[in-house]
Amino acid sequence: MRPSRVIVQVSLDFTNLAEALDMAHRAVRAGVDWLEAGTPLILAEGLNAVRGLRHEFAHPIVADLKTMDGGYLEAEMMAKAGATHVVVMGQAHPATIKAVVQAGRDYGVKVMGDDLASADKPAAARRMQDLGIDYIVHHVGYDERRDPEVIQAHGGRTPSPLDELGAVVRAVSIPVQAVGGLTVAQTRELPKYGVHHLVLGAPLAVDADAFKTPAHDVEALLREIIGRLRSGAD
Repeated sequence: MRPSRVIVQVSLDFTNLAEALDMAHRAVRAGVDWLEAGTPLILAEGLNAVRGLRHEFAHPIVADLKTMDGGYLEAEMMAKAGATHVVVMGQAHPATIKAVVQAGRDYGVKVMGDDLASADKPAAARRMQDLGIDYIVHHVGYDERRDPEVIQAHGGRTPSPLDELGAVVRAVSIPVQAVGGLTVAQTRELPKYGVHHLVLGAPLAVDADAFKTPAHDVEALLREIIGRLRSGAD
């Protein structure tokens, strides 16, 4: 069942816990609902990334593991550290996806399936739903968005999660996130696609080159975006 209220999640794609916690506090003050221990943060800090966030916040915490194998163990570890959601890749073997789903059921965490790099994203979303996934992460990746050949293939523009979003949403009955370099203007389009779960990361909440706090006033920007989404303002 899809939520009627927009859920806003911030991706903490930092390389140290102190900076991630600082950003998390800013995001929560601005009205963010969910916190994501981003992949760079988990690589840098391991389970302590999730433990640190859980120690300071009661909010849902997404562990963006991008699991490809060892699904049960990875999900179990993150659940025990305090994560409420874990991420498995749609490109993983079905056995891995099923293992993560089973761990989710055993430990009371929700499982998110990421369609990054899937050749047919609507089909990947349907397959993940059939395997028991709770949420779809419709994702255009960091490297993909910056690759000159990819940009050229898209007519000289950066690929966006909006490109296939409608087809992915229609393919499933579970909630869908849109992830990957969204602009402020694009965030306002999401409810029109039936997407009520927004993930904010680079470049809005994280410097896309340095993976540090951006120069602009992040808290004010997040508050503006969230306010517009919640009020339905154009």
